[in-house]
Amino acid sequence: MINFGRVLTAMITPFNPDGSVNYEEAEKLSIWLTENGTDSLIVCGTTGESPSLTWEEEYQLFQVVQKAVAGKAKVIAGTGSNSTTEAIAATQKAAKLGLDGSLQVVPYYNKPPQSGLYQHFQAIAQATPELPIMVYNIPGRTGKNLEPETVAKLAEIPNIVAIKEASGNLDQASQIRQLTSPEFKIYSGDDSLTLPLMAIGGSGVVSVASHLVGKQLQEMIIAFETGKVQLATEIHLQLFNLSRALFATTNPIPVKAALNLLGWKVGTTRPPLCDPPTEVTEKLSAEMGKLGLL
Repeated sequence: MINFGRVLTAMITPFNPDGSVNYEEAEKLSIWLTENGTDSLIVCGTTGESPSLTWEEEYQLFQVVQKAVAGKAKVIAGTGSNSTTEAIAATQKAAKLGLDGSLQVVPYYNKPPQSGLYQHFQAIAQATPELPIMVYNIPGRTGKNLEPETVAKLAEIPNIVAIKEASGNLDQASQIRQLTSPEFKIYSGDDSLTLPLMAIGGSGVVSVASHLVGKQLQEMIIAFETGKVQLATEIHLQLFNLSRALFATTNPIPVKAALNLLGWKVGTTRPPLCDPPTEVTEKLSAEMGKLGLL
């Protein structure tokens, strides 16, 4: 059975001052994350600014991170696309690199019906049967919700092993849990909903906050799993305001600002994303200070 772990970090992509990818900083950051609570790294997902990266940059990032964390963490490649053909080609290339899995986002902009979504993911899975796949539902960005019944059908495909559920709808997550086998993993796509999702059968989180508080997230999930619900709740509430501050404007603008505050050289976001407003940085700084991060 595939095990991606409890805390999966949706890793940012560092940039140099000239806007090029800072592969050296990506290598350092990936190692640091694995030493601070991360079980698996998702490279070139939403938080990694995949819409603004070229495929060549993405493949190089996959290889840099894979080499850096070999034996310490799994590497999951963000190879989704709103073109099924393009997603298949990218995922096949990731499979040849020997990566541990693939994150496949719901096709954006096209707004396919549920049957089209099923056929899209089915085609990718069949083209790369050796690679475990996590489907990624984020209707706020894609314009289309992957319905629980469709997820249940997809979960019957052997190498579709998990979902990153970022609809923000716990009733929907409950329906997915009800309709799928316990082996099919449900990960929260929202940091602030990790603990509530654990209560209805989730396995962990695909996290942005783990760039800052990975160890605390591990502690929270393990506390819940071992019956220490009060402790898990305390940690959840301690981290809640930080989780909200990290999404005060479009992700990954705040988390990159937070990492720069900590002394990482991750640069800014690529256009059309932009620098955060002063009040966002100030709120982040305040919350990080309260947690002793600064």
